Formats: sequence, structure tokens, C-alpha cells
Amino acid sequence: MAYDVETIRSHFPALREGAAHFDGPGGSQTPDVVARAVADTLTSAISNRGSCTPAERRADAVVLEARAAVGDLLAVDPGGVVFGRSATELTFHLARTLSAGWGPGDEVVVTRLDHDANVRPWVIAAQRSGATVRWAEFDPVTGELDPARFAELVTPRTRLVAVTAASNLIGTRPDLPAIAEIAHAAGALFWVDGVHATAHVATDVTASGADFWVCSPYKFLGPHHGVLAARPELLETLRPDKLVPSSDAVPERFELGTLPYELLAGTTAAIDFLASITEPAGPTGRNERAEPPLDAAPGASVRPVDPTRRERLVASFAAIEEHEDALLATLEPRLRALPGVTAYSNAKRRTPTLLLTAEGHDPQAIRSALAERGVNAPAGHFYAWECSHHLGLGSTGGVRVGLAAYTNHDDVERLVDGLTDSLGRPA
Repeated sequence: MAYDVETIRSHFPALREGAAHFDGPGGSQTPDVVARAVADTLTSAISNRGSCTPAERRADAVVLEARAAVGDLLAVDPGGVVFGRSATELTFHLARTLSAGWGPGDEVVVTRLDHDANVRPWVIAAQRSGATVRWAEFDPVTGELDPARFAELVTPRTRLVAVTAASNLIGTRPDLPAIAEIAHAAGALFWVDGVHATAHVATDVTASGADFWVCSPYKFLGPHHGVLAARPELLETLRPDKLVPSSDAVPERFELGTLPYELLAGTTAAIDFLASITEPAGPTGRNERAEPPLDAAPGASVRPVDPTRRERLVASFAAIEEHEDALLATLEPRLRALPGVTAYSNAKRRTPTLLLTAEGHDPQAIRSALAERGVNAPAGHFYAWECSHHLGLGSTGGVRVGLAAYTNHDDVERLVDGLTDSLGRPA
């Protein structure tokens, strides 16, 4: 099936406001089916998870279906899927847990390429435990993070290596399997921030070599919360801080408080929507939920996992990637040709994300000028604090242009025209 971007766009009510959205890296727009799943769950009879009442069983079904959907999205065992308020919170939570056994002489490796959510939790944990922080630098000209850097930094005392699957600032996609091999050879764990990457390319956590993978559904058309995926047997070895009466089962032992059932239902709907993009009928975001039988036990699946959903997701992401790359091939040379523009997104493998500055123009002024034209392209460092400083942009950063599954050629033309006009203004 050909990629039908207009049919896809028809499912996004926010696009009816008329803006061209290049702000997806900060959070995508939301399909109608996701909003309906959230609303339907909020307005249904629902309770804490259990097996006694339909409301209890409905809550249990929502959680199990969301774990199964994320399992298909990331190619992981649903029993190792943990939900939290955000990827940042989950990383802090696990950093406290993992670092409980660290001490002086131990080491953790972080990079200058990452969002601060995959830097500061590990730096703070190392400081508290007395461990040493080692920094992997990327090339500020090419944007590449060479795996050879890790061969120089990782030692038998390295406890964890933390790397992004894709830079949220400049799009660079490091060679994760190569880095994982170095980390594992030294006996270290490999933590991957997949927040930006998961929205753009088919994810296979096992193939990446990651021991832990975090991502955020609101980056891939879903609601605002966070996801952590790891092997259940690895999670079994960890003892996080928790309330005494709360479940000690994996993955529940890592989930603090009652889960947001409506957000989990929305996440399942978002994944189903993505899986349906390449179907003959186009995207539907199917989220039919079977009512659990009266004798269903807690934890019992009420609907078998769709064995084809993973295959459909892989096909959909291949189509999304092809669509985004084609738009980027049209857009990028035109932006680079604008007078005074410098582009910092230069890696060979990257997401459709461009970071730009223009000589004599403040990035926030460019952002405002574009906003006046109905073009949403934000500016700043976007919490990639180390990355922005390593590029020489400090806390100012630049203008970030992010393509998404719903971006079309008209959006691209409006961005080019808006930048051409705004850069022609006196600074």
C-alpha cells in the first residue's frame, strides 16, 4: 500500500487548526482514536485491578493489553514492561536502584550526545555512591558518536553505560549493538534512551543489545507517560524502594501507585494506529476491548496478543521512515542553502531532525517569526544540555525542525517560505 499521508492526517484533529507542526520531537500530535480510547476508559466503570467486579477486571485488561502492545512495539517480553509518569522519572527511579550496589572505584559511562534525562540521573547516582563518571564525546562537526570511544572508556569496573538511541537535538543514531558489545564484554549493563528513536524507526530492543530501554508514548502519537522495558529475569534481580503492601511481582514492583488506566488505553490505541498505517483500509487505530469473563483471574489475558501486530508495526515504520526521509531529502538542502544558516545535524544515520542557527538571528526570534506564519518549529537546547554546549551553542541552542508521520509537502513549503522570509528581516 502507498503511504497515504492525507488519510493519516485526517485522524489528527489538532491539524485542523492549520499550523504546520515541526515540533514532534517534543511531543507528537494525537490521533482521534487515541483520544477516544482515553475518554472511553475515563468514562467507563473502572476500579483498581482485580477479578471480582467488571470494573476491576476492566482495569486489569487495560494494563495487560498495554503491556502486550508495548511488547509488540519494542519486540520485548510484555512481562518486562514497566509504566511510569515519564521516562525521566523511570530513569531516576532505576538509577537509585541500580546504584545501591555501587561504590568508590566503580564507574558509569555517559555521553555528551544525550538528553539530560539520560545523563543527570547517572551523574547524581555516581556522586552519591562515590563512583566515577566517564564521558563519551561525540564529534561536534559530524555529529557522530564513535563506538571506539567506549572501548577507551569502559573497564572491568564499569557498572553501566548509558547512551541514546537517537539524539533529540541533532538526530544522530549511534551504533548501539557495537556499544553494547563493548559494555557487555566488561560486564556492564547497557541503558538506552529510546525516547526520540522509537517514534521514527522500528525498534528491536534485543537486537540493539540494550538491557534497559526507556521511551515515551507521547512522542509516538500516544498520551503523556513513560515506559521502561527490560528482561523480566533482569528485573527480578533488582529491589527498588516500594511500599510494603504493594506487589513485589515483576513488573509491578517498579510501578509506584495506581497506574493511569486511561493513558495505558491510549497507548494501546496509538500502537494499534501505527500498526494499521500500511493496511489496505488505511489507519484505523483499532482498540476493541473484549469484556473479561466473570471468572477471569487477575493477570489473565482477556484477548490473545495479536501475532501479526509486530509484523504490521515493522511494515508501518518502514513506510514512515521512507516518507520522512523523502521529505527530509527535499527540505534539508533548501534549508542549508539559506544565507547564514548552519545545520548541526550531520551524522550519516539519524532521525529526520534538523538543528539550525542563522548568523545574526536569535533562535527565539526565528521561532516567533515562524509562529506568526502558522509554522511551529521551536528553539532552545531541549534539555540536551551537554550536547548543546558541546556544539558551542550553550544554553541558547538553535531552531529544531522535526518531521513526523503526518508531515506533508505543504508543511515543508510553508517552513521554507517562512524561514526565507524571516531570515530576510533585519536582525
